[in-house]
Amino acid sequence: MKPRWSWLLLPGSVTAGLLIWEALVRVNDFPAFILPSPERVWARFLDVLNNGTLTRHTLITLSEVLAGLALGLAVASALGYVIAKSRSLERVLTPYIVASQSIPIVAVAPLLVIWLGSGLRSKVLICALIVFFPILINTVVGVRSVEPDLRDLMRSLKATRWQTFLKLELPAALPILLGGLKVGATLSVIGAVVGEFVGADRGLGFLINFGRGQYDTALVFVAVATLVVIAMSLYGLVALLERLLLNWKR
Repeated sequence: MKPRWSWLLLPGSVTAGLLIWEALVRVNDFPAFILPSPERVWARFLDVLNNGTLTRHTLITLSEVLAGLALGLAVASALGYVIAKSRSLERVLTPYIVASQSIPIVAVAPLLVIWLGSGLRSKVLICALIVFFPILINTVVGVRSVEPDLRDLMRSLKATRWQTFLKLELPAALPILLGGLKVGATLSVIGAVVGEFVGADRGLGFLINFGRGQYDTALVFVAVATLVVIAMSLYGLVALLERLLLNWKR
């Protein structure tokens, strides 16, 4: 049983953080371009919200994140399933997959922008690349976690491959796959911002670069906070999806 006051923990911690932030600014007398006060950041938030700047750039980044996450999920889950069913294919592809993850995405992003342009395609591909590996590995682990006895049972019932996948492998792999999707949902935001840092004239990453160049630190705080909200919202949606799809486990 949770204590009755447990719902106060989150707003209490946020309030304490804001008070510490405000005290830090006042005690050290930081100028606004070094560390703006919460009040100044809030005023800047209302300003860019009312003139439509924040909404426009947020929608662009969100579209890149969702498209990249969908592409990465589709490719990684399909390839992960195939690898999980074939040890030979795993031995062939694993070195290349692991090697690709050893290259920092910030080193690959400029090449993708050069090849695909600074538009939506390069940002979507960067997001897909950054979410690909965790979803792939979780898919492989999930499919291979199925008990051999259950596979034997499906064979004894003369189940087709599609029935085995739908009735056994997918439900068994779903908890682990959704765990990878939680990680991928947060990483996809990083991918979009990295792509916008390298080359973009719109999006929250561009807004951060713009604010940094203008020494508008309050604007940088607003853009970063918006990115945090996007990442937390995506994580929460996956957690809700997990709760709905895995209701049978409870």
